[in-house]
Amino acid sequence: MLKKMNIVDHVLVPKHEVLSPGEAAKILKELGIKPHQLPWIKASDPVIVAINAKPGDIVRIIRKSPTAGKTIVYRYVVPG
Repeated sequence: MLKKMNIVDHVLVPKHEVLSPGEAAKILKELGIKPHQLPWIKASDPVIVAINAKPGDIVRIIRKSPTAGKTIVYRYVVPG
């Protein structure tokens, strides 16, 4: 019997976290943008489904980089 793997535990999947409304407002204010101006990620993305993010949420993605050390990017969850 195959054991179902949690996709967020895979070594190649960077850390994803849903921002609280307060964190999201702070980030948008710092960047001087509206949520829809962030790069989009579909609600059907396997990691977005796994972390239970919904359309309208903002997700922080923390990637490890051999040159930069750590890179943080934000995505706006859209339907689809």
